[in-house]
Amino acid sequence: MNTATKLSGFALGLAAVFGAAYGVGQVTGPVAPTAETRHDDTGHAGETSHDDGTGHADEAAHLPGGLLVSERGHTLRPVAAPAGQFAFQITGTDGAPVTAYEVAHDKRMHLIVARRDLSGFRHVHPEMSPDGTWRVDSPLAGPGVWRVFADFTPGGGEPLTLGVDVTVPGVLTDRPLPAPATSTTVDGYTVTLAGTPQPGRTSELTLTVSRDGVPVTDLEPYLGAYGHLVALRQGDLAYLHVHPDGAPGDGRTRPGPEVTFFAEVPSAGTYRLFLDFQHDGVVRTAEFTIVAAAAGGTATAVPAAPTPTGTSAPAPTGAADHGTPGHGHD
Repeated sequence: MNTATKLSGFALGLAAVFGAAYGVGQVTGPVAPTAETRHDDTGHAGETSHDDGTGHADEAAHLPGGLLVSERGHTLRPVAAPAGQFAFQITGTDGAPVTAYEVAHDKRMHLIVARRDLSGFRHVHPEMSPDGTWRVDSPLAGPGVWRVFADFTPGGGEPLTLGVDVTVPGVLTDRPLPAPATSTTVDGYTVTLAGTPQPGRTSELTLTVSRDGVPVTDLEPYLGAYGHLVALRQGDLAYLHVHPDGAPGDGRTRPGPEVTFFAEVPSAGTYRLFLDFQHDGVVRTAEFTIVAAAAGGTATAVPAAPTPTGTSAPAPTGAADHGTPGHGHD
């Protein structure tokens, strides 16, 4: 596994907003510009430009993940689904659903959703039917505008992350992002963050896991690593999907208590980090807020409310001062 995750610079202007309505029961929402994460052949960010036939390849190459609904000829299209489910397809250049995918990080498809105010987060793994439709128990935990990211590698191609906005009707209440802090707790575990992200530079972030004051030295592999980290930029929800330095079984990487990541944030600003880790057979998520300063700044993290989760269908969880939507895995 690569030891560095790099993301290109980003462009603030986006070309278009698409409208659509589709079902997750009675879920409706606009198809908004989404992001794409640039990866190399190990699943980390790269800097290769690709012509998708639209004439915007160079522009897309400089965007961070999560800002494009269509790229390299592939498009994320939510489709009608029964109440309580979420369904979508990835279509190719011919408009037909893609049915061939590579396994990346132990799965053919990673579906990640986050509320626009970053008060809710889900990472689930849908199943594909023969017609190319992916289905999963709805990861949208409650009313609000949710960003849906499909992270995948088409057969014979390179990794992509496409995204779309989905609106769940109901009483919508924006929740302020918690202020930065340096540790968070989840289900009796304490996770501390050390590191200072600097825009445009590779930065080392180390997360240390303990339980009841005792370092956890027997973390279990999850998606081919001892930790799985997603970062979202406040505002446009630019998507950074990074992985730790080293891998289980490589002869040098220890199963905790420290998990180290190398990441490059595309700009100064506020980011929300979501660290998935597995211990005692259960995947849990530690949530942080960090601030990347333009020069000479510091990075800290903010605690989210304890949100014990398992590997079953996601369920809403409480979050102090940050709403009820929580995190789930599937």
